[in-house]
Amino acid sequence: MKLHSFLILFLYGACVLAQSNKPYKSEVWVADKGDGTYKNPILYADYSDPDVVRVGDDYYMTASSFNAIPGLPILHSKDLVNWKLINHALPQQIPNEIFKIPQHGNGVWAPSIRYHNNEFYIYWGDPDFGIYMVKTNNPLSKWEDPILVMEGKGLIDPCPLWDANGDAYLVHAYARSRAGVNSLLTVNKMNPEGTKVIDSGIHVFDGHENHKTVEGPKFYKHNGYYYIFAPAGGVATGWQLILRSKNIYGPYEEKIVLEQGSTDVNGPHQGAWVDTDSGEHWFYHFQDLEAYGRVVYLQPMSWKNDWPVMGKDVDGNGIGEPVLSYKKPKIGKTFPKETPAETDNFDNFKIGLQWQWNANSNLIWHAKLPGNDFLRLFSIKVPEDAKNLWTVPNLLLQKFPAPTFTATTKISLIPEDAKSGKTAGIIIMGMDYATLSISHDEKGFFINQTEAINAINGSPEKVNVLERLKSNMAYLKVEVSAPNAMCQFSYSENGKDYKKIGKPFKAQPGKWIGAKVGIFCVSELEVISGGYADIDWFKISN
Repeated sequence: MKLHSFLILFLYGACVLAQSNKPYKSEVWVADKGDGTYKNPILYADYSDPDVVRVGDDYYMTASSFNAIPGLPILHSKDLVNWKLINHALPQQIPNEIFKIPQHGNGVWAPSIRYHNNEFYIYWGDPDFGIYMVKTNNPLSKWEDPILVMEGKGLIDPCPLWDANGDAYLVHAYARSRAGVNSLLTVNKMNPEGTKVIDSGIHVFDGHENHKTVEGPKFYKHNGYYYIFAPAGGVATGWQLILRSKNIYGPYEEKIVLEQGSTDVNGPHQGAWVDTDSGEHWFYHFQDLEAYGRVVYLQPMSWKNDWPVMGKDVDGNGIGEPVLSYKKPKIGKTFPKETPAETDNFDNFKIGLQWQWNANSNLIWHAKLPGNDFLRLFSIKVPEDAKNLWTVPNLLLQKFPAPTFTATTKISLIPEDAKSGKTAGIIIMGMDYATLSISHDEKGFFINQTEAINAINGSPEKVNVLERLKSNMAYLKVEVSAPNAMCQFSYSENGKDYKKIGKPFKAQPGKWIGAKVGIFCVSELEVISGGYADIDWFKISN
């Protein structure tokens, strides 16, 4: 009997491992066209301010995560086109007490990732506290605790550079909202370990005259030049600026190398230069698409007269424009199509890496027990001062994955009390938000379709439609359609026949991020504690 049980567990574990190693391929957006070419965006999701580093024949990406937890996503690729979300470097944000409450737009701004002395380093700026760093020798494992490298308000967008002689430097920008000034780039000296800034810094570039809103610098050294790749001109309207000098402190020459031009790709800038073993060069950048967030593009890059050339110079003015499709990088191998995960069947011990909470997480918000093929969200009471869900931390959310998609989930609400006050459902979250949820009162269960317009400023939820349910279970669906991220909710009691409910809702971005889709379970303050919702699965499909 014991041997029989062991074999069952062994086979189950092997099956789970095989499934976890199987490449996930999105139903709604795949950049790899399967014919040796790719289409942009390479990631149609809000991986804002991306940075990429090559280590051998592996590529690693990180991105801004602001207040979402876990933060600092870690993505991996073998061919620069197909990416898998493999980890997060920041399980909780510090100071922990501050980030227990949703801090929309604060937290992790514009990180940089580098590999030095057999270790991975990520630096980022928190505009309210300073510049932090985390590191590890294994990006799949737990990263070390954050180190405050440079304390200060308004210090953002840092990037390190270790010179050939071992000297370490850090370039960074400023947030005008905290520092009172922006469009300045400063270089500081660090200790060789990269754990502490050791001088007051030297300004190396002032963009106020020709390149307002210079920020997001990335530091490189190539062919005897120090390079600073820096976006300028604003998130939605700007261009990619390159600075170069033979001296790390300048003076720096300047050149615009990428612009929107005749394309529909607004503000193409802020990203990462990477090379391949075959000697090719590539550049990642983002495009701001409002509710869809800052999606990631891959541009071919070359060098001419020691200046990078990005994209394609369509009009002959010497400045590249983004390409929408191009041949894949020469890697020497073919890898399967793969994308960051979206659908979650909740059949693993942990929830998927695609999920993030609205603030530092608490273990009591959910339970995912071995052998249970569902996720249990507990009915946590909303904060005392909450006017709507904007300030509720226990929202479980993920990024919009494509211009058009459908999110569907199966939810059962167990209120554990005869009175009303417990709610669970699906949500489209942003500065405005909308929900479709199951609630309960003395008459039984009912379904709500609500919206909160101007939620960021405390406007209350408005109930658009309320309809009675036959049981405590329903299938909830929201269909999101391009180009304006219009959302239509519907529900079913049998999983087959869906009924539209409420009017279409236009998704709005969050603060510095795109809209998100997800699930929640909350309780009103005045009712007895207890209750939970069981979520069988959450599916993203066409």
